[in-house]
Amino acid sequence: MVARAWQDRVVIRRSVVLLGSALVLVLLSVAWVVVPRLLPAGPRPAFQMPVACGEAWLLGTYPGHDDFDIDFFPVKGPAWGRPVLASFGGTVIEAGVNGTLGERTPQNPKGPHGTGAGYWVKIDHGGRWETQYLHLLEPPLVEVGQRVETGDQLGKVGSTGKSGAPHLHYEQRRSREKVEAYFDGVAAGITTDDREYSVRRTSKNCTPGAGAA
Repeated sequence: MVARAWQDRVVIRRSVVLLGSALVLVLLSVAWVVVPRLLPAGPRPAFQMPVACGEAWLLGTYPGHDDFDIDFFPVKGPAWGRPVLASFGGTVIEAGVNGTLGERTPQNPKGPHGTGAGYWVKIDHGGRWETQYLHLLEPPLVEVGQRVETGDQLGKVGSTGKSGAPHLHYEQRRSREKVEAYFDGVAAGITTDDREYSVRRTSKNCTPGAGAA
C-alpha cells in the first residue's frame, strides 16, 4: 500500500510538472503574438520606392486588395524583369516561395496563375518595421538572415503566385500591421481599397549601386 501511494504521488507530481510546462509554453506563445502589438514601434525608417532611381511608376489598388497594399506598374516599358530594390536597410527574414508559383512567365503571360505571394521577400528593418515584396519573377537574389542596404536588388518583377499580370505587390508594416506606405518622407497615397485608383510616383531610390544584382 505504501509503495502504491508513493507511485501515485510520483505520477501526480509528473502530471503537475507537465501541465505547468504546457501552460508556460502557451503563455510564451500568447506573449510572442500580443506583446509586439502592445509595445510602440520605433520611428518610421526613411523608406524609398522599391524600384530603380528616376523611374516613374503607377501605384494602384482595387476593391478587395486590402487597405494599404500597393501594386507597382511602370509608366513606360514592360514590367517583366524590372529590378526590385530594398526600400531601406534591414535583415531578410523571408525569401523563397509563398503558396504556389503558377506558370505565368514573359513567354507565357496568360498561363495558369498560382496561389499566395509566389516568389517573395520580407525584410525586418528594426523598430518593428517590415516590408514585403511579392510576385517576383525568379527565386530571390537574397537569403534569410542576409543584411541588405537601401537600393540592394532583391529580385525581379514577375507574376508568380496569385497574380493577374506582371507587377510588384508591396507592403509596409508597423508592429505587424499594414500601414500607409511613405517614400522619401511623402505618403504614397494608397490607403483604402474601397475603389480602383492609382497615383504616379517617381523613385528616389538613388543610393550608389542601386539596382545592381
